[in-house]
Amino acid sequence: METDGLETFWSDLLSADPARIRSAASGLSPDERQAVVDHLRRMAAEPGWSDGQRRNARAALHALGEG
Repeated sequence: METDGLETFWSDLLSADPARIRSAASGLSPDERQAVVDHLRRMAAEPGWSDGQRRNARAALHALGEG
């Protein structure tokens, strides 16, 4: 994925908009989806992320049925 596409992907995934989140994740392979979910879980739980990033990671996990 090119840089612009990657930035758009993460922007959509962390948008807190369930439709944008599901749309962004819809094209992922099962392995890619698992890697993204694992990363979102780290964002939601580990120190070093801002409150907004943590909140949006939790929203993404919820929209994806993973949280």
